[in-house]
Amino acid sequence: MSDQNNHSLSLANPDIPGLNLRQKIALGLGLTGLLIMVLALFNTPVYEKGFVLLASLVLIGIGTVVYANELYLKKLDGIKNDGVWFKSISARGLLGWITGVVLTGFYIVLYFYPHLLGLGLNGSANTGLVALFDPLSKILNGNPASQWFVYGSLYTLAILIFGYKFILKYRHNRYQQIRTASVMFFQLGFAFLIPEFMARLNSDSFKLPYYDLKNIWPLNHYNFEQYRVDEFINAGNLGLALLIFGIVSIFVITPILTYKFGKRWYCSWVCGCGGLAETVGDPFRQLSDKRLFAWRVERWVIHSVLVFVVLMTTAVIYTYLGYDPNKYWLTQGVFLTLVALFLTLIFSLVMIFKRKELGKDARYGAIGYFVIIIALLGIHTFSGNGKIFLFEAETLRSTYGFLIGAVFSGVIGTGFYPIFGSRVWCRFGCPMAAILGFQQRLFSKFRITTNGGQCISCGNCSTYCEMGIDVRAYAQKGANIVRSSCVGCGICAAVCPRGVLKLENGERTGRINSNDVLLGNDVDLMALVNKQ
Repeated sequence: MSDQNNHSLSLANPDIPGLNLRQKIALGLGLTGLLIMVLALFNTPVYEKGFVLLASLVLIGIGTVVYANELYLKKLDGIKNDGVWFKSISARGLLGWITGVVLTGFYIVLYFYPHLLGLGLNGSANTGLVALFDPLSKILNGNPASQWFVYGSLYTLAILIFGYKFILKYRHNRYQQIRTASVMFFQLGFAFLIPEFMARLNSDSFKLPYYDLKNIWPLNHYNFEQYRVDEFINAGNLGLALLIFGIVSIFVITPILTYKFGKRWYCSWVCGCGGLAETVGDPFRQLSDKRLFAWRVERWVIHSVLVFVVLMTTAVIYTYLGYDPNKYWLTQGVFLTLVALFLTLIFSLVMIFKRKELGKDARYGAIGYFVIIIALLGIHTFSGNGKIFLFEAETLRSTYGFLIGAVFSGVIGTGFYPIFGSRVWCRFGCPMAAILGFQQRLFSKFRITTNGGQCISCGNCSTYCEMGIDVRAYAQKGANIVRSSCVGCGICAAVCPRGVLKLENGERTGRINSNDVLLGNDVDLMALVNKQ
């Protein structure tokens, strides 16, 4: 029977076809490209590094494109389950664990032992894998490569080639095609090329901080450290404009976009972490934990990270502000007062207008608010000489950068794709996702509407929700899905065989308290009729 006629939709379909000749050739090309980088990693003598690097990247790209074409273009459009629970790499099998260990090892070396990748120390020349990227780095920014340039190059390549694969897989869904093209565009332009070109403009008389234009606080918490602020100001009008843009993004741009489109405008359309999760991590999205226990842990962990980053940023800014009101209008005391008043205003508005809607979550929010206020009082009372309580401001920053920025978002967030699913960082650790989720839950127009009468309880939507949401439970009741954690990726709607789910930016009336489907003995129909 041909592939055109054998298109089982079952998740439990063990009849997985083997690789055809073209797929094997494509796989060989891709692995050859990776082998070139592995050989460079072990300091194999490489001549004409620019040509060798180009050959490696081209082989990886061509191999992935051809493999994806063979995998999807010869099948019918639509849902692609294809026995994911019978594949070792996508079902926590041996190959999945090996992949996880390799990715985790790479991130550990990248963050903590970059010299093993060939990074030159104390001004010495690069060797190994880092040296292989020197020609490309000199073309883009005029300097030898760093481990971060190597990482950024591979990160961007991965999103581009696996983004192409993702577009083919979901070619029946225009929304998936557009948003995937969007994350590819923002990663290539705003996260990779533009910052490198900006670095090339730097000289002895002009220095602009390396700046990922799509990163917004609290992801770029370091933007408000003294050395960064000084660099922005010293860079003249351009630097000052970027600093102001960063502040406006926090208080104006982000709330407006979230109100209109939900957090998906960033988490699924712009963010590089989300882009990697959606493209490279797509084969592992079904591994996200859907248990109630995981949801409880998620809420405590991600909001604890948010509280920590708010306090850390406040503390870092506090340490370099003046304290003499005769010299500075924005003194340390005034700054802490403004922060406390702003948080109090937000807390008061939420408690007055949204307490009933939030329910139990309102109590958790109150706990977080009082923790921050008490900590702010402690900062003002027990800080001085550049210290916050008993810690140096740099210690707070480096601790956050190590635990959250490196270990959580890098080593665990990406390295554990084959074990815990593709959105571990976004779901449990990203403070930006926490803020956007808070805004989405409170005042956004975005929701996923359901037509419960059409739901056949197949479970595809819940299975493929990378954020661990039990979508089927909402669909069965005909309830709108409005969750802080939902990133609006739309995969639940893309894999639904009945068209039950729809992503909408509608009126806020009835957004959360939608009408449930009346089933069996849920209601006394005669009493309902008489009441009408």
